Amino acid sequence: MTEDQIPDFVREIAATGCDIRAVGDDAYVIADVDLPDDVYEAIEPELLRISAKYGRRDHLLLQIVAYLKSIGRVYPEDSKTEGTA
Repeated sequence: MTEDQIPDFVREIAATGCDIRAVGDDAYVIADVDLPDDVYEAIEPELLRISAKYGRRDHLLLQIVAYLKSIGRVYPEDSKTEGTA
């Protein structure tokens, strides 16, 4: 994955119905564990496809976190920015 692909990666993950948020300044979560089992099973192939499409991303951790924060995808949620992207 390259830095310019971060917005598309986030957008594709979010489009599955799976939340993705920055946690603090140096971590992010893809909240697939929050989904009911049947929903997770339905979107798991799509999450795996997205992961394979973008490949390794650990080298972009801080950039992904910064992008998520810039679009208001932060945990805990801020009611002023919730749902902005």
